[in-house]
Amino acid sequence: MASHNRRGDILIGIDAGTSVIKAVAFDLGGRQVAEAAVKNRYRTGEDGSATQSMEETWQDCAEALRHLGEKVEGLAARTAAIAVTGQGDGTWLANSDHRPVGDAWLWLDARAAPTVDRLEKEVGARARFEATGTGLNTCQQGAQMAHMASTRPELLANAAVALHCKDWLYLNLTGARATDPSEASFTFGNFRNRAYDDGVIETLGLTDFRHLLPEIVDGTKTTHPLSPDAAKQTGLLAGTPVSLGFVDMVMTALGAGVYTGDAGTACSTIGSTGVHMRAVHASGVRLNDDNTGYVIALPVPDMVTQVQTNMAATLNIDWVLEVGRGLLADMGVEVSHRDLVAKIDDWLSRARPGSLLYHPYISEAGERGPFINADARAGFIGLSAGHRYPDLVRAVVEGLAMAARDCYAEMGEMPGELRLTGGAARSRGLRGVLSATIGAPVRVSAREEAGAAGAAMMAAVAIGVYPDMERCIGEWVTPLLGEAERPDPAMAALYQRRYPTYAAARRALEPIWNAMARDRRAERDGAAESAADGRTVK
Repeated sequence: MASHNRRGDILIGIDAGTSVIKAVAFDLGGRQVAEAAVKNRYRTGEDGSATQSMEETWQDCAEALRHLGEKVEGLAARTAAIAVTGQGDGTWLANSDHRPVGDAWLWLDARAAPTVDRLEKEVGARARFEATGTGLNTCQQGAQMAHMASTRPELLANAAVALHCKDWLYLNLTGARATDPSEASFTFGNFRNRAYDDGVIETLGLTDFRHLLPEIVDGTKTTHPLSPDAAKQTGLLAGTPVSLGFVDMVMTALGAGVYTGDAGTACSTIGSTGVHMRAVHASGVRLNDDNTGYVIALPVPDMVTQVQTNMAATLNIDWVLEVGRGLLADMGVEVSHRDLVAKIDDWLSRARPGSLLYHPYISEAGERGPFINADARAGFIGLSAGHRYPDLVRAVVEGLAMAARDCYAEMGEMPGELRLTGGAARSRGLRGVLSATIGAPVRVSAREEAGAAGAAMMAAVAIGVYPDMERCIGEWVTPLLGEAERPDPAMAALYQRRYPTYAAARRALEPIWNAMARDRRAERDGAAESAADGRTVK
């Protein structure tokens, strides 16, 4: 472990999301001091691709750290340690010179869908699930690398290491090729021992590419020093200890209170995606029969999170708000997204609960929790001439809550208490809908940047500020949990009746989604053939 800068009184947590990279400064007791954010960009294609420039992502990270330095006087000298987490899944390939092989394939990338379908039909699918605890889907590095092996072999041939987003930033910060126990074990390993599993790698058809998998490093125990080159780019001091955090979804849940020793507690992050998780001992994991969900290690010995994730959560809200904004713009009325967000609670209060069903599968990549179907799409059921825009907004919010219940139902009993994080948790109306749909009180942490905080907590343990994560949680997490907000009994009874209909409709729609996807592919292939014929004629 790198030596601890005893004079430092600041811990920096980096949280590299899909659209924003944040650098957050905390004091050693967990109080947030300042934060800086830089928007980053990704590109999508009609072929299902979703890619991000690796070089730009690192430059954006360095810029965020420089901006943080402008906000905190003497930041470089005061920084005791840095920690980094980031968007999960995806494939970030680097060559032997630590340069990008190409743009990263993000978790939103759907190109691996046919490979996932093929692998799930092969003999080793159940054994792979029982080792990883994680259902194979298009988001994951294992599926994407398997797809590359059959369709883009030059990418793997030119690579020296296969990383995730946070691992790529860690490589640029320290020069060390590494990944963490959480992403390593749910993708290529076994959640019980947090190590790679050659049997899992074989079922993915990736034995010949085993050498691309980096060393697994636990950031609560091991740090690497900030490199001189990274120090120049970030404005921090070379040699500052850097901790590699676990994947962002568990860092966010850790910072928001998923593990405080309270039985029956769960945590949902309602952000771009919906992440629903509960902390359990590794020996107590209940694997479902459908091979879905994740089991992701926590930075606490023998503790894991059981996770189901909706591909899209607030992306659905963004969509319905953008519909309204677009209509107003056509009439010459300009409103901002922020203006519309401020109206959500009012619209929720003006609409009748449960009058519509909405399935929130708005992502082009379909759905991954609690079922996996890349063809799944969003839709309303029950529209009548009497419905108005507030009803649509309420149905979308109720759809997010039903999707959360769907996920928890797949993991067992409903939570006894639900802790919420993510931007949407600020809405009292949304919290009320979630509480009633789950049938449990909700609590919101006052922690503003839970993901960055979770990463910084790992650094705090790594450099000895705290002897273990439990002690750190006691100061960084528990005091920030708000009062429990209990569900409205009448609304809870209504949603209890509505949920079976929601779930039955979802199952009934699957063949419709699949048929529509076949039509889209046929239309796309036909258009490509026509374009090719046109070029030939010329």
